[in-house]
Amino acid sequence: MPPRLNILGLGRHIPASRTVPYNPRPALCLRLAPSRTITADEKPLPEADKGPGPNQGQLPHVSEEAAATGKIMGEGGPELEQGTPVQEVLKRDEESKDKAPKVLQEQIQSSSSSSTGTRSFSTSARSRQEAAVINFEDSGIEMAGHSFELPALPIPANMHLKHRYAPIVKQVTNLLMRDGKLSVAQRNMAMILNHLRTASPPTVNPDRPLLPGSPPATHLPLNPTLYLTLAIDSVAPLLRLRSQKGMAGGGVALQMPVPLALRQRRRQAVMWILDAASKKPTRGSGRGGFAQKVAEELVAIVEGRSGVWDRRGGIHKLAVGARANLNVRRSRR
Repeated sequence: MPPRLNILGLGRHIPASRTVPYNPRPALCLRLAPSRTITADEKPLPEADKGPGPNQGQLPHVSEEAAATGKIMGEGGPELEQGTPVQEVLKRDEESKDKAPKVLQEQIQSSSSSSTGTRSFSTSARSRQEAAVINFEDSGIEMAGHSFELPALPIPANMHLKHRYAPIVKQVTNLLMRDGKLSVAQRNMAMILNHLRTASPPTVNPDRPLLPGSPPATHLPLNPTLYLTLAIDSVAPLLRLRSQKGMAGGGVALQMPVPLALRQRRRQAVMWILDAASKKPTRGSGRGGFAQKVAEELVAIVEGRSGVWDRRGGIHKLAVGARANLNVRRSRR
């Protein structure tokens, strides 16, 4: 029978393990050389020789080269500031001279017979500084080539870009505008004026005359802006009624007549016209339907058939009756 293995007693006979000292490796240390600074006394490092860049060493312009050559040869070269006249260029090229305009050919022939030394046609304009000093009126230079005369200075205020339309046309256009669409309102205004221009002359009602001093009705289509002005100003109210509380005592409101300015009168008249036009039945389809109804309402006003006349008469009748309330206001003061 094999002997038993005594594990507990086995450790007594095993020698202790030998301890090995641990020597760690030294850390790698990189020492950088200090950067060398170049002082003002030292010269900079030499740079490599480089050739000329793409924009360096270019050849001079043809005119500059011709001017330098003419100076060396003692001949008159081209003028660099003003340029060479067209006549001199055509004299050196016979083929171009034959194809030149007749005006230039005649000037070349006249200059060859009698040289005046003028430069009517030049390939380059004068400098801005010289052109600013020239006064065409004092120098007597004729502004040839214009179909119409030049505008007189100072330019009138109505020739400004923002004020190129008549005041009443601009006001009516703004009242026609909806949702800020000015181009649509301008298109409708153009359709209204076109209808007034192409429509037959109106027949004025003697019971409802237009403003005094107006031209005959047969002349109105010739000037649609005047046509529009007469139609609006004829039905524009002169007064409006304002309700003022406490004038009669006890919190009772009284109707006070108030005069209107020109733009206020026209605005009220245009609002009446647009209201009457919107109540008319629509005929057909298209984007010019409302403009057509407004134009027809304007023609009806001039002929005395519109209901806007009744609204104007009613406002004036109430305003005249409310004149007595003005004395109440003065007595309370």
